[in-house]
Amino acid sequence: MTKSKLKKGDLVQIIAGEDKGQQGKILAIDIAKNKALVEGHNKVKRHTKPNAKSPQGGIVEKEAYLHISNLMLVDASGKATRVGKKVDEKTNKLTRYSKNTGEVIK
Repeated sequence: MTKSKLKKGDLVQIIAGEDKGQQGKILAIDIAKNKALVEGHNKVKRHTKPNAKSPQGGIVEKEAYLHISNLMLVDASGKATRVGKKVDEKTNKLTRYSKNTGEVIK
C-alpha cells in the first residue's frame, strides 16, 4: 500500500479526463485503490430502489472516484503544483511542500 501526497480537504485540480482543468475539494480518499472523491466532479447516475432515505427511488446523480494520478494539488497562489515531502528543521516532522514555490502546505 502506498501513501498519498493528497489529503482529505485539499483543493485539487483535475488534469485529465472529462472535467480537465476544473478544481474541487477532496471529500474522501481510498488509499488501497489510489482513488479520491472530488466535490462536484466526475458525476455518475445510479438507479436506486425506494428506501428510507429516498422513498421515491429513481435516478440519483453522485460523484464517482477519480484516480489520484489525474489530480494535482492547488497551492496558496492558486496554481497546480507537484507535492514534495521534507523534514521540518524546527519540529522534526515530515511536511508537504509545493515544488513550484517551495512553500509548506498546511
